[in-house]
Amino acid sequence: MAAPLLFTPLELRGVTLKNRVVVAPMHQYAALRGFATDWHLMNAGRYAAGGAGFVMMESTKVERRGCGTLGDLGLWDDAHIPGLARCVRFIRQHRAVPGIQLGHSGRKARRFRPWEGGAPLTRQAVVEALDEAEWEAWELVAPSALASPESDPMPRALAHAEIAGLVERWGQAARRAHEAGFEILEIHGAHGYLLHQFLSPFSNRRNDEYGGSDLNRMRFAVEVVESVRAHWPAEKPLFLRLSVEDDVGWGPAQSVELARLVKHKGVDVIDCSSGGMSGAPITSAGPITYGYQVPYAERIRREAGIMTMAVGLIVHADHAESILQEGKADLIALARELLYNPNWPMDAAQKLGGDPTFAMVPPPQAYWLEKRARQVKALEPSTYRQRLGA
Repeated sequence: MAAPLLFTPLELRGVTLKNRVVVAPMHQYAALRGFATDWHLMNAGRYAAGGAGFVMMESTKVERRGCGTLGDLGLWDDAHIPGLARCVRFIRQHRAVPGIQLGHSGRKARRFRPWEGGAPLTRQAVVEALDEAEWEAWELVAPSALASPESDPMPRALAHAEIAGLVERWGQAARRAHEAGFEILEIHGAHGYLLHQFLSPFSNRRNDEYGGSDLNRMRFAVEVVESVRAHWPAEKPLFLRLSVEDDVGWGPAQSVELARLVKHKGVDVIDCSSGGMSGAPITSAGPITYGYQVPYAERIRREAGIMTMAVGLIVHADHAESILQEGKADLIALARELLYNPNWPMDAAQKLGGDPTFAMVPPPQAYWLEKRARQVKALEPSTYRQRLGA
């Protein structure tokens, strides 16, 4: 019986993934002044121990004013490296590949955490948590002076002369990610954050070479890719996450064009998501149901000739396997389903017959689970059915 494609290795430049299961970057909002905490070690570590081939840590900000909340991770200072390197070592110890996403919130910065309501932060809240200087430095910037939504504080449009320095900050953050030991890096160009703000005509009304035409609006993203690649080793893969469709002016045709451009600049995989600009769920590819964003990955892969990663309500092992078998994507990323079940890769491998001895998880788990499987032939794990006899 052929091994499930989901659990066959994949080579990307000088990095080999033991399987195609990726932990998508998920904001934890648990950092202190940008520094990783024990929560980040635990959170990344449980996914590595659960059998994922590639554990990507959350959107980590390239400068202080790019933080979305008080709890964002940062890589704008060399002092941030040791805390992240600690996470890297633990991920690698369990044979998963450590990766990180770099981002900048732009006009969506300086907000309360989602479970605190997500509204714009107040001066009082920032001063109480940090200090007055942090409030003054935490400036909202964007390609254009357009608030999102309209009730939010107005960002300042970035001056032309500032853009080169901001691009370099992405490159320096990539350099720090390398020094921390990460093996894969992803640029966050989706979900209404700064790169996406430059890409979409909904948020970019500039009249210089960074605005107007599709190509001009892509310029900032391309320059960020170039800067990151200049500081990121050639043997290490580079991903780019896109909102392939934002329903307000940026869509699959433009995403295909950008994917073709950045492929030649050193991007290896397009992480295909959607939305984030207008706040509403994206329904262009169909109803919000299992795998609703997979058509974006399929189209980018086919038309741009680049590897893609599918994400979005991929919940079941057989569905993930079928996406790969049908050539719709090269990698499968899970997010909230892994929050629900951090051992999803191990569970999926059992259901697909891909790991009968539990070899993909650490020995303290593998020994006892394999022993139980040998001794109790009729046992089904709790994730298989709702109840006995169902």
